[in-house]
Parts: sequence; structure tokens; C-alpha cells
Amino acid sequence: MQKQTIDPWKWGEQTNSVQAVEIKQPEGTLYCSGQVAIDAAGQPSTADMRGQLIQIFENLEHLIDTAGYECQGIVRLNVFTTSMMEFFTTCGDVYQEWIAKHGIKQATTMFEVKGLYANLGVELEATVVK
Repeated sequence: MQKQTIDPWKWGEQTNSVQAVEIKQPEGTLYCSGQVAIDAAGQPSTADMRGQLIQIFENLEHLIDTAGYECQGIVRLNVFTTSMMEFFTTCGDVYQEWIAKHGIKQATTMFEVKGLYANLGVELEATVVK
């Protein structure tokens, strides 16, 4: 895979994403369904949004690994949350650290939504390439 990120504006350096990602010659593409904080038994989390995000990252890593891909290959990571304010004030550091840990430079769109599965507060949707 050949990956090029495009971010033509200086302010883009202040974000945890890039404006576009171009992929040439991928070996494969994995489109992940939205991941929420559910344990291996299928039980939704009762944790706060921060705890939910930590569980989502664990689930996403497991899904990507099981499919034979790597988190570093994430090219798009969409965030759905029931509260942008809560996400940025309680989860921002967890999100940034996870992105940095995997060396990801991804296109991202954030959505504030009225509700999510099982009244959870955050959901992530990823596209991963090899």
C-alpha cells in the first residue's frame, strides 16, 4: 500500500486527523461496522463515555487484528457521540493517545447524534487498508 495524507491548511496540524488520505495499490480494505462498548458476552457497558471509549478501542483493536489488519492502516475513523462537549472534555486525551500509539493519520468526521445503541454515548466506525 502507498499512503499519502493531504492537509493543505496550517490549522490542520492542530487536529487529530487530516483532510484527506489517498491510498494507491492496497492489498485489501476492511470496512468496520460501528463499534460500541460491548463486552465479549454482548453486554453493553455501564461505564461513562471515557470508559466506553477505552472499551471501544479494545474492541476495535481486536476486530482489526482478527481480520489480519493493523490499526496503523486506519485511513478513516468516524466518531458518533451523543455529546460533543462531553467527548472533548472527558475523552480527548484517550482519543489522542490511541491515535498517537498507532501512528494513525486518518480522515475523520465527528457526528453528534440523538442516540446510539443501548443508550451508549460514543461509537467509532473505521476503514482500514493493507
